[in-house]
Amino acid sequence: MSEKNSEFEFIQGLTAELSSPALIFPTSLTATMNIRRAISQENISNDNVARIVSTEPVLSAQILKLSNSAAYNSTGKINTDLRTATMRLGFVKVRNLTITVGMKQLSEHKGEISGLMEGLWNRSLRVGTLSSVLAKHQSRINPDNAMLAGLLHDVGKFYILNRANHYLSLFTSQQALWNLVDAWHSNIGAAILENWEIPDEIRNAVQDFGTREIGQRTVPDLTDIIIAADLLDAHIDERSKYTINWETLPASLTRLHLNADNSKALLDEAKIELDIILKSLN
Repeated sequence: MSEKNSEFEFIQGLTAELSSPALIFPTSLTATMNIRRAISQENISNDNVARIVSTEPVLSAQILKLSNSAAYNSTGKINTDLRTATMRLGFVKVRNLTITVGMKQLSEHKGEISGLMEGLWNRSLRVGTLSSVLAKHQSRINPDNAMLAGLLHDVGKFYILNRANHYLSLFTSQQALWNLVDAWHSNIGAAILENWEIPDEIRNAVQDFGTREIGQRTVPDLTDIIIAADLLDAHIDERSKYTINWETLPASLTRLHLNADNSKALLDEAKIELDIILKSLN
């Protein structure tokens, strides 16, 4: 079987699995275990619980989904705010859900892909933090929604890498695997978020993220926030494949009125916030 046919067969298998009602997969097992410990502290505030939970993409999505279910949302109004979600569920339910997700991840988090997924988790956390800071200062978008969207923007990559761990013989090189991840993660990610019943605003931003110049809008939206955060991450992690030419900016950065000067201040704030988040896990 040719490499292209093998990859197509692999993607077909993934899409067949996406309808599973128990779609939970590893991202950072270390983060999940640290979250379990951190939210078991006595007298922890709801704001701190929300901040800690927001470091883990799958857990965040599961808490948001449960908080919007009929059992916990009598109004039927969809919520996208993790602070509201954790308050609605209560600490006991959040802790129990954390244990459930952690045990599921523990059973699957193994093999040579694990290191790649830990690196991807770190990057998702940086993009989520940058998204929150950008939303706060450069738009009217809710920073908490932006944090969640940034955290989830690469959720399709986590899923593909996890499943690829069982089919490594299909890929002739790590580059071949990453090429497939880059080509499919946006659509796979949107399907995952639909399975988890994540609100349309966040799901659409994840799917549209791959098309950097989509639309002719004048007011920045959540997609612009994620695109800008993804690009600005190059200034936090030198391993990033992106660089910014401040003379010819992508439309998303222009809509957010970003330039070299104000971006430096935003990056500095994001680094401080990221440090606070990481310390909350220790």
